[in-house]
Amino acid sequence: MITSDHFRSPAARSPAPSGASVDTPPPNIARVYDYLLGGKDNYASDRALGERIAVALPQVHLGVQAQRAVLRRVVDHLVREVGLRQLIDIGSGLPTAENVHQVAQRIAPDTHVVYVDNDPAVLAHARALLADNKQTVVTDADLRHPDELLADPVLRAHIDFDQPVGLLLCGILHYILDDEDPYALVRTLVDQLPSGSYVFVHHLITAGPEVDADTAEAEAALRQGVGRGQFRTLDEVAAFLDGLDLVDPGVVIVPAWRPDTDTPCPDAHPVLRLAAVGVARKP
Repeated sequence: MITSDHFRSPAARSPAPSGASVDTPPPNIARVYDYLLGGKDNYASDRALGERIAVALPQVHLGVQAQRAVLRRVVDHLVREVGLRQLIDIGSGLPTAENVHQVAQRIAPDTHVVYVDNDPAVLAHARALLADNKQTVVTDADLRHPDELLADPVLRAHIDFDQPVGLLLCGILHYILDDEDPYALVRTLVDQLPSGSYVFVHHLITAGPEVDADTAEAEAALRQGVGRGQFRTLDEVAAFLDGLDLVDPGVVIVPAWRPDTDTPCPDAHPVLRLAAVGVARKP
């Protein structure tokens, strides 16, 4: 997960101020996300930031809920329909309802799941939650160092790279700026996956100049709330999956990817037009 520190450049990160109280830590984007999802693993500082984002973008709750819902739909597809039994979730964030391992192991209890994050709060919480789940592990690694990530001993002990893998990049690539070469990072990961593996990308997108006023306003508010981040066009998001075989319906806005009957309509909720997803298979 890209933490609140990632809203600054990596070189500019610093520890919390020495005068900060243990009881009132600075806001953390993983906990803010948890709050916006209705979770309880957050502090007053996280809730305050979440509320400021919600004031700027009242529909933000729908956006994070839609992200969670499409992640569930993708995992269901990969495990139930494709038959994958290995998933790597990079930038997993705080465990909350309908986690990847819960969705996957409800369908196939033998599914191995590795959560990858570099946020100490996320790692501690996930390890406590998953202590009794032998099929699921969490490890400390950074997407910006993909070779090190894939060489991680915890991941290697849990994932068989002779068998297809599902790589989940949900809501993380838009925190990787262009000068950090996100396409090369993804290529490095994909190159090491075996044939028959699948890649899932969820990414914030720019609505472009020819949109209605409500969508333009939603984008401006979301940019303000995200802080450090790189909105990309739909074509730029699709480029992360170049060389792979796209799964229908291709790279589309979140509500259009195999929607449920209760999936909200983007025409009524402009924020839902500001994220795209795609799933593709490695030949």
